Amino acid sequence: MTAPAATFDNAFTESEERRALRAAVRQLGTRYDRAYYVNALREKGHTDELWHEAAKLGHIGVNLPEEYGGGGAGISELAIVLEEMGANGCPLLLMVVSPAICGTVIARFGTGEQKRRWLPGLADGSVTLAFGITEPDAGSNSHRITTTARRDGDDWVLNGAKVFISGVDRADATMIVARTEDARTGRLKPALFLVPRTTPGFEYRAIEMEIEAPEKQFQVFLDDVRLPADALVGDEDAGLMQLFAGLNPERIMAAAYSVGLARYALGRAAEYAATRQVWKQPIGAHQGVAHPLARIRIETELARLMMQKAAFLYDSGDDAGAGEAANMAKYAAAEACANAVDQAVHTLGGNGLTAEYGLASLLTASRVGRIAPVSREMILNYVAQHTLGLPKSY
Repeated sequence: MTAPAATFDNAFTESEERRALRAAVRQLGTRYDRAYYVNALREKGHTDELWHEAAKLGHIGVNLPEEYGGGGAGISELAIVLEEMGANGCPLLLMVVSPAICGTVIARFGTGEQKRRWLPGLADGSVTLAFGITEPDAGSNSHRITTTARRDGDDWVLNGAKVFISGVDRADATMIVARTEDARTGRLKPALFLVPRTTPGFEYRAIEMEIEAPEKQFQVFLDDVRLPADALVGDEDAGLMQLFAGLNPERIMAAAYSVGLARYALGRAAEYAATRQVWKQPIGAHQGVAHPLARIRIETELARLMMQKAAFLYDSGDDAGAGEAANMAKYAAAEACANAVDQAVHTLGGNGLTAEYGLASLLTASRVGRIAPVSREMILNYVAQHTLGLPKSY
């Protein structure tokens, strides 16, 4: 991968092209705001209009190769799109999965035929892919995954189960993380397979969730799912490298999701604090209200800077450096988001729990970043072990 032009100048400001991208997504948000998001979920259960219009404008596939209809940019630009959607109150979680994880893995490691089959549709929004790694007894620990793939002639046969897989019911296929047996050592190693939704033996069951989102969560069951040889993505012997090539963008995009929601909540709270008048002056004039909001602004900006660093490292081809930064960015953004929503609701008092202001529903949504795609405790383990050199605790 060739290194892109410098992302920041010495003042750490974004390029003119990226500022223009932010402005374009914000403009889209004048029609697809929080009210649209809430009404669409209540009436239809999905936000397809936003997805398809964003794709038509080139936002959904901005990170995918130009030769397959994408924008030819990187995760830096895709993160901008999701962040600005979140700042408008319309975060699309499927962007984390379809163009970021699956699109990136196929673009980097897929065969020519896989790229031709999947990337144009991912770029124009007509095709979506889900991603299946989490398991009931393993979480996201790729070393404990029990879903297996064995050879049977020229085919692969998959057996296992996944849980908390987003958007399976609407995705054209799911990229499944399974384990294959190394012929040399006999040990199991991860490998990635594309499983079309209608494949015999591939079944899914909805999980009832308290969170309101267009992407529903599912249990997935694979019972002797037979796949052709070309369902394997990339090299069978490079599974971990290929897996983490998708997981680093996942963490960066999760950070973008959280940063966007934090900005939305903070914006609503600051507007209210500046206009809500008690005892002859706006409540924002009181330091007990102003200082917590200022602290949230600082936390959010710091998280965004780490997210931008992680995206820059990834787009530059530094997978190792991106791994550390992406984990830190995801952690910082999740904390900033949860704090922002808490403080926003508190600032509005009783109004913070009303449907009119649209903040109470974010109390659940803001917790997603602390839990998925990897818990904050596992990120702390990662930093303790890989950054600080401390003994492994598990």
